[in-house]
Amino acid sequence: MTRPFLATLLPLLGDAATVLQTRLQNSNNDRQELLAIYNAALPLLEAQLWQSPHSNHLLGHYQQLFRELEQLDEEPHHHFIIVIPVADRPQHLQACLGSTLQLCDTFGYGGKLEGRYQRVEVLIADDSREQDNIDRHREITADYDQRGLTSHYFGQAEQLAQLDKLDTQTRQQLTPIIGDIPRDAFSHKGASIMRNIAYLKLREMVAKKENTLIYFIDSDQEFQVKVQSDRGERNIYAINYLYHLDRIFAKGDTTILTGKVVGDPPVSPSVMAANFLDDVSAFTAELAGLTAEASCCFHGTPQQNSDDAAYHDMADLFGFKQKQHAFSYQCTLSGSHDHTACFSDFAQKLNRFFDGEHPTRKSYYEHQPLNDSITPARTIYTGNYIFRADALRYFIPFATLKLRMAGPVLGRIIKSEIGGQFVSANLPMLHKRTVDEIGQSEFRPGINREQHAVDLSGEYERQFFGDVMLFSMEQLTAAGYPLHALSSETVTTTVQQVEEQMLHNYTVKHRQIVEKLRALKTLYFSSQQWWHHTPALTQPRKEMERFIANMEYNFGDEATGYQLIHSAAHRAQRQRDIINAILSYRDDRQAWESQLQ
Repeated sequence: MTRPFLATLLPLLGDAATVLQTRLQNSNNDRQELLAIYNAALPLLEAQLWQSPHSNHLLGHYQQLFRELEQLDEEPHHHFIIVIPVADRPQHLQACLGSTLQLCDTFGYGGKLEGRYQRVEVLIADDSREQDNIDRHREITADYDQRGLTSHYFGQAEQLAQLDKLDTQTRQQLTPIIGDIPRDAFSHKGASIMRNIAYLKLREMVAKKENTLIYFIDSDQEFQVKVQSDRGERNIYAINYLYHLDRIFAKGDTTILTGKVVGDPPVSPSVMAANFLDDVSAFTAELAGLTAEASCCFHGTPQQNSDDAAYHDMADLFGFKQKQHAFSYQCTLSGSHDHTACFSDFAQKLNRFFDGEHPTRKSYYEHQPLNDSITPARTIYTGNYIFRADALRYFIPFATLKLRMAGPVLGRIIKSEIGGQFVSANLPMLHKRTVDEIGQSEFRPGINREQHAVDLSGEYERQFFGDVMLFSMEQLTAAGYPLHALSSETVTTTVQQVEEQMLHNYTVKHRQIVEKLRALKTLYFSSQQWWHHTPALTQPRKEMERFIANMEYNFGDEATGYQLIHSAAHRAQRQRDIINAILSYRDDRQAWESQLQ
């Protein structure tokens, strides 16, 4: 136990810490009294830290105070199993596991014994197809296990062995949950099926450990937060996630908790095209009125925090106020530079949009005392949710349909059943859609690439019908489903009405996008614009034109995604699948819970 640091720190916390100084002097090394002093000092230091989040000095003090607290605290801690589903993303996995170990090293949760963290382990659920990536994932897992972060690899062989434990009848009953995928093609099963198979493994793992919390995160995330000030952006280890979660679950009756993300948006580019075109056009129009050689003027006041889903074209559907104005681009170049350099840098970022980046509408962390942030939830963010072992009964629903919005759908079901035991808290993780070395994501389902062309039609179709499923379930759960059975007629009518409304919403948004894209093309391709006469911009112009071409392909009049959702035959088949899946959900739950028991 290192008391000198705490004794040195308290005078720096102002008058509010005066009483704590006196208590420390009179503590006589009483463990419970020292714990109380540490827990009282942490919020004081936290308040100072978030007044100056760019201060390495304060951040270091904050982290050290937690490490000392861990050395002192002998109370039982929750055991965490952190689950990372991954598919053909070795660079993302490397960064994610690196961040997990860094979190443990930074805050010391649960302490170490013989060089190994005692209260944290990781399960890598691999759904990869490429053998090189499978081998690399296995190597990365073994490497972090050697570094003291207990890590388990759960690949195809291990998953098949897990399923082989089920008898034929049970396996057939669970097909809507875990799929029926041939053994020789057991990859890219989809995130929902992969999570559900992992649940079977987790059931066995939690049976061997008491007081366990299961923590699902995505492979393109890290245990950091992105902060913004007039000094720019910064990613920092400033939240002791495991400590806070341990105490939340220890104090109350919370069964499931969900966080969010900061950084890149958690949604598909298929629902960000309209507002991104607003921002690109605003930047292009402003640039047109400037000169190439003038000093860059895109370094104004940082944009307001966009944590209210400002990146989403249809945020109003989710209860957020729809913003009508464009967001300004904040140039990320440092040092003296002109508009030619700024244009070039912006053009290099544009095509990352098709992997889900949004250069003008990132989300930043805004601090508030954690207990004040805990509120009833209705949406699971599947890249950041934590639950007790008994909540394994809530598998990811409708997994074999491979729709987007699985987390919000699951959230509606959970909310309808356990109410206030399902909460959200201000514990976001850093979301990084792309890998810097390649300028795109390593793998994203529903996106096809051929050289410089990007086809989002698969993801777009899954997004549309995912929204149909979500808003149908929102109405059905409000009517008592799934706790109470509803008639086939009620379910069918609900799905049909929701689909009709969604088709209208998507059609209106499509028309807006077509008009915005036409306006951008007219503005950008005007022969009078100075960037067409600047030799240094040959490659950036190609990037800009590639962006416009891909936007035209994916969101123009002839876009495949729009044709899919307007095909009566395709919609009829999807509608039947959705209705049948909803009607069978109660039976699926019964079969699943029988297996868990």
